[in-house]
Amino acid sequence: MTNTQEPQNINISSVATAVDAVASAAADLKLYDTASHAVSNFTPIKPGQVGMYVCGATVQSSPHIGHIRAAVAFDVVRRWFERLGYKVTFVRNVTDIDDKILDKAAAAGQQWWERAYIYEREFTEAYNTLGVEPPTYEPRATGHMIDMIDLIKQIIDNGHGYVVTDENGNPTGNVYFDVASWPHYGELTHQKQTAVADAASEVADAMGPSVDNTGNDKYNPVDPADMSEDKHDPRDFALWKAPKDSDPLDARWNTPFGTGRPGWHIECSAMSHRYLKDMFDIHGGGLDLRFPHHENEMAQTRAAGYDSAARWMHSAWVTAKGEKMSKSLGNGLSVPAVLAENSAWVVRYALGSVQYRSMLEWSDQTLTEAQSAYDRVSNFIERAGAAVGGQPSREEIVSVSADELPADFVAAMNDDINVSGASAAIFTAIRSGNTLLSKLADRVDSDVAKDEVRAVLVNVRAMLDTLGLDPLAEPWVSESAAGGTAGAGADSAEHTALDRLVSEQLEERAEARKAKDFARADAIRDALGAAGIAIEDTPQGPTWTLK
Repeated sequence: MTNTQEPQNINISSVATAVDAVASAAADLKLYDTASHAVSNFTPIKPGQVGMYVCGATVQSSPHIGHIRAAVAFDVVRRWFERLGYKVTFVRNVTDIDDKILDKAAAAGQQWWERAYIYEREFTEAYNTLGVEPPTYEPRATGHMIDMIDLIKQIIDNGHGYVVTDENGNPTGNVYFDVASWPHYGELTHQKQTAVADAASEVADAMGPSVDNTGNDKYNPVDPADMSEDKHDPRDFALWKAPKDSDPLDARWNTPFGTGRPGWHIECSAMSHRYLKDMFDIHGGGLDLRFPHHENEMAQTRAAGYDSAARWMHSAWVTAKGEKMSKSLGNGLSVPAVLAENSAWVVRYALGSVQYRSMLEWSDQTLTEAQSAYDRVSNFIERAGAAVGGQPSREEIVSVSADELPADFVAAMNDDINVSGASAAIFTAIRSGNTLLSKLADRVDSDVAKDEVRAVLVNVRAMLDTLGLDPLAEPWVSESAAGGTAGAGADSAEHTALDRLVSEQLEERAEARKAKDFARADAIRDALGAAGIAIEDTPQGPTWTLK
């Protein structure tokens, strides 16, 4: 039997350690809860601390951007908690034993654990490339068999589970949760019993699975074990299941209720309890996990005698022409394929461009808008840094408390992590900064003016950092992923080529002005303007931006 995997703390977040006290702004944080179907004030269970468990990947094959959208969404939630000054314990599991893993490994001539590890590494690479902070703990299902078995024993002892036996009374390895014995079943996703809070909830309820909206779930195929005639009630679900004839011998574990392997739902109940103990603050995951996975998880955790999460949060899907992006539907976009044509910063911005509960329509336009945002951000950061004599250090950026950030940004983030409003606040600050830069040469009090520019620069970078998008932070600064920040070692080919062309024109314009050929100088400026290039003359020389 596999020994229980011990916790390994691999959290390297700098924000959590840099902000010592919880900000005053934390008192105004409001978050949505799937169970209550309402936005409400967030109050941590333990003062100054937040415990989060987010369902990670089933590592059967390569990640697509639909998978990574959920990771980015909850990374932003976590980063806001950290910016507010909370100490966050963030757990993201890996499901490394599963029917799909076993079947695909057999078809490919692989060991099941070999396949799981290959794709676990691919997911980790995708997370790192897109700037998702490492979890505090990242437990694998196979490392927690003892925890799962003990939890199932408790459920059975409490009268909420039953072991299926053969004609001789011997345990078969199949164990089911007795839904009829648990009157609270359906409290998470019984949508007809709740009021719709807003448009995002209405769309999620219509598209997302729930007790009232199961049908033929094309996104979550039914576990064959849950189709068994041995169940007492059609709603009952597998806690433990007997192996299939095709299952390898090393994918079977001996238990008091027979040889087999865990049902899907029991894994997260066991791991969330091990790392976060009793009730923790937030359980997150993609909308497709709302039912049956999270409904079943909540029921079995509570039936075992433990409190479940105080708040359940679900990120909506990435859609393509209104349909959920899914490998099973043939419209998935692999992360490497998307990154081959776009910088990682741009992809991250696109994935986090709308509130986590809103569907994200993926298209060329989405990426074009993200690239435009990058150009505006990087241009301001570059110009402002040059104007004030250098960039603020990363230590300074991560030490900025939420209480020091612009009020419109804080209000948006406290409004259920409204990243659209937060992004608008960032670009408002950039416009203000650009105005200050344009007037810098005319200011008599140049030192005061530079301090004003620097203050805006710090705020802009700190706000971007809260969204995981500060171009001068890792991974963008060292992996050439950001797409063009000068001085960051991260220029995209397109930006580099454009910069060269525009710089040649600016040099020609400077020569014309030196020769007092102002007609020629103005003609160059007008031609660049007609091409969408804005020229700004500063004490440090001319700079350009995209209009």
